[in-house]
Amino acid sequence: MVYHIPALLKESIDGLNISPEGIYVDVTFGGGGHSRKILERLKKGRLIAFDQDEDVCKNIIDDSRFLFLNQNFRFLKNNLFFNGIDKIDGLIADLGVSFHQFDEPQRGFTFRSNSPLDMRMNRAGCVTAAVLLNTLDENSLADILYNYGEFTNSRKIAKEIALARMSSPLTTVNHLERAVGKFVPFRQEHKFYARLFQSLRIAVNHEIDYLKEMLEQALQLLKPGGRLAVITYHSLEDRVVKNFMKTGNFDGVENKDFYGSVETPFRIITKKGIIPDEKEILKNNRARSARLRIAEKI
Repeated sequence: MVYHIPALLKESIDGLNISPEGIYVDVTFGGGGHSRKILERLKKGRLIAFDQDEDVCKNIIDDSRFLFLNQNFRFLKNNLFFNGIDKIDGLIADLGVSFHQFDEPQRGFTFRSNSPLDMRMNRAGCVTAAVLLNTLDENSLADILYNYGEFTNSRKIAKEIALARMSSPLTTVNHLERAVGKFVPFRQEHKFYARLFQSLRIAVNHEIDYLKEMLEQALQLLKPGGRLAVITYHSLEDRVVKNFMKTGNFDGVENKDFYGSVETPFRIITKKGIIPDEKEILKNNRARSARLRIAEKI
């Protein structure tokens, strides 16, 4: 079984504008697709890869120029400093969930089988989707559904979940489907559950908060002229990346100097982002929602 097929592989590696002697970071190692392509372009350079999922350890590359760290990318700066690195030439992040995580039912990332409601990217963590569903109060659940799934009826869904768990804990996909089934629009089952599972997954793994932490650290670490390449898969994370690259903050607030020019730490390389072409989508349907944004530190 294929561990993962990276989206926009050539475009993202080309976009890093790799120097053969440079130091690069892949903060989402996964199946190692991006890392291997970076190594092909390095001579005496170095590549440091991060991934918190212990399953990716089977994909580690045997190369003296390569260092793998089984860590969440929110610890980017500290781990690089510990290994004697205070500046980098480029960083790539391929956000989202790997094929392996989706295709392994026990990981709980998919609603296509009656799996446990887990969704932890790092299985050493204690908080699963089931824990959130069974312990959070209604308001907190509604906030997750609204902020991360963009459900306008989040309060009603949260109330139904709270009622359902009073009878028995929600521990599997089927339990959750029975609890919220009345809210699923006709012929939009896939879209509804995709958003529901997305919201829970983001909450379990603190994806938006940790993404912001990583981006701020990346800005500090990048050399002038160094590049940041990020592949997103939904509007929430894409908005975070877009705003940060454009303005240096996550709200997209433009700060201007005395002359009215926008002050920004980056030069945008991809104005609207790069999306997969039809040929790539035919080969890899899961790439259809991918968007690549690239920026160069000024």
